[in-house]
Amino acid sequence: MKRIPEEELMLDEEQARAYAEASFHIQHERFVKLFGERFQGDLIGKYVLDLGCGPADITLRFARCYPRCYVHGVDGSKSMLKFGRQAVRRERLEQYVVLIEGLLPTAKLPRDRYDVVISNSVLHHLQDPQMFWSAVSGLAGSNSLVFVMDLLRPESRGQASKLTELHVSEEPKILQRDFYNSLLAAYRTDEIEAQLERAGLGHFSLEVVSDYHLVVWGTMPLD
Repeated sequence: MKRIPEEELMLDEEQARAYAEASFHIQHERFVKLFGERFQGDLIGKYVLDLGCGPADITLRFARCYPRCYVHGVDGSKSMLKFGRQAVRRERLEQYVVLIEGLLPTAKLPRDRYDVVISNSVLHHLQDPQMFWSAVSGLAGSNSLVFVMDLLRPESRGQASKLTELHVSEEPKILQRDFYNSLLAAYRTDEIEAQLERAGLGHFSLEVVSDYHLVVWGTMPLD
């Protein structure tokens, strides 16, 4: 099935609320678990960047799992960040978690380089995936860790419908719609492998980890 692009940003507050209130705790906790399985050890004093942090659920889970690191999240949606900042205040993690509104590659971040760069479900939104991988390369420092999770495009619309029914049938209709559209907009493994080669990141590993998720991970080369 040919890729069908979708909107790059979720600016609508109803969309943002649906995502902030959705029960993605299993998937998001697994994101942190998969990171820990691939990169052993603590992140004491390390600076982490979450690209496309949305309402910051993964950002906060990461900060709780690695309490001695500093996590910066960046997103282009003011509506998403509204719910994210509320969550940061609720958990009293303002000292360790900072959320920034901005679009790559022009977002003004607190640091030029980060020790760890993570991202969840951002790549499939982008019309120019090379911009994403260029941003990763530019923001990750020498020997930095990179971990990206995203959706995997199914073989057909029918399969996308089945996955939507299986995984988000209990969620609001707006989220079901967006999930389905995101599956259609996702990249296949061969497409991502080609993207990584073009970005000079061909040494990264790519793994399919569920019926609709894949992960890309690796360590940046030394300068």
